[in-house]
Amino acid sequence: MWRPRIEAGDLASHVYNAWLAQLIEKGQAPGLYIATQWNNILFDVLVLRTANLFGLGVAQKVVVSICVLVFFWGVFAFIRTLTNQLPWLLLPCIAVLAYGYSFSMGFMNYYLSLGLACFGLAIGLRARRFEWVAVAALAVIALLAHPIGFLWLVGTLAYIKLKPRLPGWWKLVLPLAAVSALGAVCWYAAHRPSLFADWDRGPFYLYNGADQLALYGKRYFVLAGAVFFFGVVCVAMDFYARRREDIGWKQFELPLELYLVTFCATALLPENLRPSIYGGWIGVLGSRLTTISAIFGLCFLGSLKPRKWHFAGLGFCAVVFFAFLYRDTGWLNQMEANAERLVENLPAGTRVIVRARAPADSRIAFIGHAVERACIGHCFSYANYEPASGEFRVRVRKGSPVVTASTDDAEDMASGEYEVDDTDLPLKQIYQCDEKDLTKLCIRDLVAGEANGQMGFKPADR
Repeated sequence: MWRPRIEAGDLASHVYNAWLAQLIEKGQAPGLYIATQWNNILFDVLVLRTANLFGLGVAQKVVVSICVLVFFWGVFAFIRTLTNQLPWLLLPCIAVLAYGYSFSMGFMNYYLSLGLACFGLAIGLRARRFEWVAVAALAVIALLAHPIGFLWLVGTLAYIKLKPRLPGWWKLVLPLAAVSALGAVCWYAAHRPSLFADWDRGPFYLYNGADQLALYGKRYFVLAGAVFFFGVVCVAMDFYARRREDIGWKQFELPLELYLVTFCATALLPENLRPSIYGGWIGVLGSRLTTISAIFGLCFLGSLKPRKWHFAGLGFCAVVFFAFLYRDTGWLNQMEANAERLVENLPAGTRVIVRARAPADSRIAFIGHAVERACIGHCFSYANYEPASGEFRVRVRKGSPVVTASTDDAEDMASGEYEVDDTDLPLKQIYQCDEKDLTKLCIRDLVAGEANGQMGFKPADR
């Protein structure tokens, strides 16, 4: 609520496609249709139905707020159940995680599915008889949001319920089996060229859950390192203070074990892969999974004896994080406001390609979607990736004047490597025209035969 527009990467694309869904329902989007789909849709359906009642501006504020509350209190409830302690002193950490990488990238269906899965785990760990109905219902709803949340809920619940049934050293079978399965997936993906799998995300040890704080620049990376170090200090000081007590590892064993298994998952699973050459990419898989690592890390911290200085230190880090975030969402808001002024007088139905890039040290690369959202009611983003990918409800048929039907072409347009064809015209390009002020945008007509990335800001490291 602190800015006029919610800036969260792919969120703007979800909102833009909700507008396209409205046009499809009215028969005003030639070549587009809504497919029957049973996962990766919950957030989009909620936005569309709310927008039909109150408009898109209100819808995104309401639905995103619901998602944040579901995630925040879902994580809180899960930590409470797993540790048998109320994690009030961890509230700053949970708040930061709620606005971390997965949220800021705009992975709203995935984000919502994790929040629902946390509630399912919180109930399932103590469920008896009819309470399992609530767990099953939450699992189904999580699946509607995203399959990863569903799989995490089912897998974690099975892991936690099965472990106490194994005697002695047989308990080691579970983590070893989980890591072995992840290793097998890694080997299979690496030896199957048709998947186009890559592990291009930097040193694996940096993806430990604290990376969820690393967003728009190097200062976030410094803060993430400081938070991780502070967490280690909290653990060390707690163990030292209770060195003469009979503490046992039992209360820490399960959170630590789950954290280490998840850490192996982020290290071994591909960052990007493409199951079908005609479909879209499954992107930043390992990077988004560190949200789960962070949740288990908080469960471990939640097992410590609560101390006021924990809250003071974590609260200070949270204040710094949100100060950074307020500043960066400010310049993104300014860029989107400039885009709105640029497109407000375009003839209805004008096709545009948006090419807006984040600075080289930013992990949030999808800032161009904010410019697409500015097109609502004024123009069509011809490079809109969702319909061609086949992974969302809004789909496209070949020859649509609204959006390209080729995933490869959409990627080339976004990267500035697309060669304009006669059949694409008339077509305009919106681009950043001042390297010193990335919020400043210009618009120009494209001509057949030119590459759409000839003009505009180009980060040195990309």
